[in-house]
Parts: sequence; C-alpha cells; structure tokens
Amino acid sequence: MAQINLKHIEKSYGQESVVKDLNLTIKDGSFTVLVGPSGCGKSTTLRMIAGLEQQTGGEIWIGDRCVNNVVPGKRGVAMVFQNYALYPMMTVKENIEFGLKNRKVPKPERERLIAEITEIVGLSDYLNKKPQALSGGQRQRVALARAMVKSPAVFLMDEPLSNLDAKLRNQMRTELIQLHKRLGATFIFVTHDQVEAMSMGDQIIIMDKGRVLQADSPMNIYNDPANVFTAQFIGTPAMNIVKYADLEGMPGSRVSDERFYAGFRPEKAVIAQEAKPDCLHIPARIVTRETLGAEIIYRLESKAGPLYVKSFLKPLEHTADVHISVPYSDLYYFDRSGARRREAEGERVLGLVAGGLS
Repeated sequence: MAQINLKHIEKSYGQESVVKDLNLTIKDGSFTVLVGPSGCGKSTTLRMIAGLEQQTGGEIWIGDRCVNNVVPGKRGVAMVFQNYALYPMMTVKENIEFGLKNRKVPKPERERLIAEITEIVGLSDYLNKKPQALSGGQRQRVALARAMVKSPAVFLMDEPLSNLDAKLRNQMRTELIQLHKRLGATFIFVTHDQVEAMSMGDQIIIMDKGRVLQADSPMNIYNDPANVFTAQFIGTPAMNIVKYADLEGMPGSRVSDERFYAGFRPEKAVIAQEAKPDCLHIPARIVTRETLGAEIIYRLESKAGPLYVKSFLKPLEHTADVHISVPYSDLYYFDRSGARRREAEGERVLGLVAGGLS
C-alpha cells in the first residue's frame, strides 16, 4: 500500500514560512498533480515526501509507516528531477544500473531488470550511448528507467517535462499516463502548467502561498472551483471574474459580502448584438480576436473590466458595440475574500436574483 498522508506539515526557512499546516491524502495508485505558481510550496512538499527536505513540523506517512526519521533511500520512493541528473560519463545502461550496483543486486538480476525496463520506455537500442548523444525526450526516459528499476511504490516527479519543447511535452505526457496505468504505482507530479495538470492527473492539488486551496478531480475543479484563485488558475482563458456591483442593471442595494464577485467561463458566454432573455448581459466592445482553428477567443472591454469569450461560431468581422450574454445558471458567486458562495447561487437558480440582473 502506498497511500500518502501529510498531517499538519509545516516548513520554514528561518522566519519565512513556505508550507503552512498542510493536510493531504494521496490515494494509493493515483496520479496526483501538485500545481500552482512559482513559490507556492509544491516542490518543497514533494522534496519533504522524498526525504530530501526535513519538515519543520507535522508527520509524513507512506502506507502504514511514519517516515519522519526515515532516510530517503528507505522510503520506497523514487524521484525524477527537472534536470534529469544523469551521469554524463556513463552510458544509458550504466546510468540505469548504478543504483542497482549500490544495492548489491546480483548481475543476472540487474541484466533482467535493465532489459525489461528499457523495453518499456523504448531505450533498448540506446544502452551504449551517453546522455549527450540523446534527445531531451530520450534523456527523460533514462531518468524514468533509473527510477523504475528500483520498483518503488511511489514515483515523485518535479517538473520533469519543463525542459522539453511543446511537441515532445505532449508526447511525454501521453507516455507517462500509459506508464502509470501499466505500473499501477502512486505518481506524484509537480508542475506550474495547468494544461499538464488537467490532462494527466486523476487528482489535482491546487496550491498557493504554502496552502492547499482545493483538491479534487480535474473536471470537478474546473466545473466547481472553491475560490477565485482556483477558478482563474484552471482554464484557458481563465474564468472571467467581475465585481458584482459592476454588472449591468445590478442595483447597489443588492450587493453583499456573500455576492461580492461573479464569475463565468469564457465558453459559457455568447456575443450578440442585442441582450438575450434570461441571461446576464454586459455591454462590451471587441478589442482583439484570436483564431485558433476550431475556436475563436475574443477579448472585450466593458465597464466591468476586460472579459474573454471563447466561441466556435463564424468569426465576427468588426468591433462594433455588442452584448455578452451569460445564462444565470452559468454564473458563480464569490465573497469578498474570494471564497465560493453556493448559497447565493442557490438563490439564483430559484430566480430570486434574476429580477435584479435583467
């Protein structure tokens, strides 16, 4: 069993606190992605699980064992780094074999493991090459193979695709997903790229300023964000967030702390020449249009601020004044602190808000 439990984890460097009372469960066999902006504490959290950083407080459990005082090599985890950390003077085979030799694995067993793992990651024809003769993707596979021969219960990956070009990143994402299914191990993957998080993880952990803001499946996070930060971090373009008081037709007396911000996804809005019935409507003017094959992204200016609309219809050819129309059922409400207020959305569904918006 390789379920991981982090209980009240704290990490400080001097007076600077980088992880704050972190409580988290990572299920056995899951592909969990820690995602957030630079400096949010995600890599530090990963390194604490690996034992490369000592937590300031709290407990780390891997399976049924507290590993607070267990050295990295005894935790049953393997880590893949951003820079691959390959030995340049060793061949592919020697890089993979190095850890096995240190563990005094007999040569016949080493040969069997190397042959099996390199076949899985597509390196069988490169065993005698050195890292400098390999492409970025091939070096990444060597780093993965070196981790896999340890047969760990947990794979820890710290932004392992960030040094690859866009096409190769897409390819490696697919390969990692397939590898996870094949091995059945627990994968913990750190990235700042929300596309990687959405496409790879079955559980996403959104972090900011050392705290977990939301932990859920990719689509639950996208469709049911718990706060403004999550709503705007996941999704391209980000969710439109406007002050409730700035919305068209909203009387100031209806504004409250529970309904301080309103949000809507760009694909839920429609650009029209006239306001549509049963919708929130915001007068706006098209500023730019970005055509991306099947979809078009419009940037518009309004009295509520800049807004984005994603459309799959024929491009609009001019920038005349228009209306952005959003069905009431597609609005999200947040309080002054940025926390989601579902009770205000319940009122919306019952039609108690519609009269003030139309």
